[in-house]
Amino acid sequence: MYVYISHGSRTILGKIPFSVGDIMYGILIIYCLYWFYKNRQLHWKSKFWSVLSFLSVFYFFFHLLWAFNYYREPLFEKMNIQRDYSDEDLFAFTKKLITKTNEIQFQITNNKNKKVTNPYSQDSIFKITQNGYDNLALQYPFFKYEIPSRKKSLFSLPLSYMGFGGYLNPFTNESQVNYKLPMFGFPNVICHEIAHQIGYASESECNFIGFLACIKNEDLYFQYAALTTALRYCMSNVGMKNEKQFETLKKSINPGIIKNFKESDLFWEHYDTIIDKGFHAFYDQFLKANQQKEGIDSYSKFVNLLINYYKEKEIQ
Repeated sequence: MYVYISHGSRTILGKIPFSVGDIMYGILIIYCLYWFYKNRQLHWKSKFWSVLSFLSVFYFFFHLLWAFNYYREPLFEKMNIQRDYSDEDLFAFTKKLITKTNEIQFQITNNKNKKVTNPYSQDSIFKITQNGYDNLALQYPFFKYEIPSRKKSLFSLPLSYMGFGGYLNPFTNESQVNYKLPMFGFPNVICHEIAHQIGYASESECNFIGFLACIKNEDLYFQYAALTTALRYCMSNVGMKNEKQFETLKKSINPGIIKNFKESDLFWEHYDTIIDKGFHAFYDQFLKANQQKEGIDSYSKFVNLLINYYKEKEIQ
């Protein structure tokens, strides 16, 4: 059912250059504020039942149009990938990942000390994403992406303060990306949101699919975006397990890559307030209520998929 619903939404809204879903949310927020002001004298019980009835309809359409995807077959089973890995598996894969990331960084810059600067416009990046998904679908047809609907979010500033790089609007099936993000990682974010669009709800699975779609892309900037994202997650896991190994591996990363990591850190530090902590706490509970028991930590679980998928393969 979702295939037809999502194709219909993207056919109708995909070619509209701005985010229809964001406008709908904006109107909804204004209407809710107006409703509460207009009914400020209403008895609290009447307010309670009115709000509950609205939320019930909202929740129904949320599931009908999108959220049943939370119950689909996990990728671990669909692609026959093991769930667990050893510390040695993690260290070996991270070394392999560092070698590949260093290689791509040097191919782009010809200088291991220089950070990567993506030269494309964001609209160009939206178009180039199709190449990676087309190549990925040749190997795995269930990742085929048709009828694109990729938008820059009108709420990019609030998203920055909330700590999010993008989101999928479940009611309009538009992939929304925070256009304020550092450009070196921008391609990976849109590939992640497209994975949600094609019906994958798990954040770890979308991280994994987004990685594959970027690494299969013929464009080096897409490959670099995927590799640096995966490298940060893997290095974080290494640091939690073995600090000495973390320091050893860190020394082997090209300085230009470290500069890109610092660029990202500075961006998020600029918007670091109690707001993002509050929204992350809320989203953590939201994910746990929707079949992702690790909550917001589920984003990092794609390391399990990566390590076991590439155990007998080269990263390509």
